[in-house]
Amino acid sequence: MRADPWLPAARADVTLKAATVSMTEPGPVFRGHNITVRFGGLTAVDKVGVDVYAGEVTGLVGPNGAGKSTLFAALSGLIRPQEGTVWMNGAEITRLSAQQRARRGLARTFQHPEMFTGLTVRENLTIAYRSRFARRRLWTDLVTGGGLRRAPRAETEAIDRLAALVGLEPLLHRLPLGLPLGSCRLVELARSLATEPTVLLLDEPFSGLDGGETEQLVASLRRVIAEQHVGVLLVEHDVELVLGLSRRVSVLDFGQLIAEGTPAEIRQDPAVRAAYLGEEPAPAGRGGN
Repeated sequence: MRADPWLPAARADVTLKAATVSMTEPGPVFRGHNITVRFGGLTAVDKVGVDVYAGEVTGLVGPNGAGKSTLFAALSGLIRPQEGTVWMNGAEITRLSAQQRARRGLARTFQHPEMFTGLTVRENLTIAYRSRFARRRLWTDLVTGGGLRRAPRAETEAIDRLAALVGLEPLLHRLPLGLPLGSCRLVELARSLATEPTVLLLDEPFSGLDGGETEQLVASLRRVIAEQHVGVLLVEHDVELVLGLSRRVSVLDFGQLIAEGTPAEIRQDPAVRAAYLGEEPAPAGRGGN
């Protein structure tokens, strides 16, 4: 039986506080409604909904094979659901490609950071910035071999502000090759933010990090949320981290949404404890949807 992730963890490497933002909530900035994804006869995600609000983290957790990655792919536009809709800033984007969603302000990170190892950290961030705000110049640089020199002042200042926000200033002139995993995750976060998104999907950003790297990424993420008011959907195996960072949490099991609520509510939910610990839910407990 796996260790109980719902009890306070005996760890001193990072102190977490529930993320809260005082605001009047007009509604979610990003929503997946009744998302269903099938592969042949297998239903990987079954009528799942999730809401993301500006300035908040919504956590998404579940045991291995619960359907988290499939739901994430459907929300980001990598696959199209057979049923359900995806909404962003009040407009339906279900049929839009991942690239079209990105241009509307949706950004995401991946479990394994992929960067241009022959370019500096600054140049990696510059490419991301230009992909949203100076696409013509980006393609001209690539075709003509003009490189990434002589950046406009506004662009340079934007990259400098972003590096300061995330904590990358000392690494801007370094090549990503050889950087520790924690630093690479910061570059990945900054690169996704270079497009100035309104919604950020984070795919297991803390996986493989040690205590110090985790603490640094937590601090960076908190600054980003506080200063840029971006809405975040966080998928992560470290349940204690998710509960500490999130205002709302959704739990998947076998492709179904079995619980959603505040971290305190999720800790006590009998269906969640049954999914993670094999406990029998109480008769009045909530089952899968």
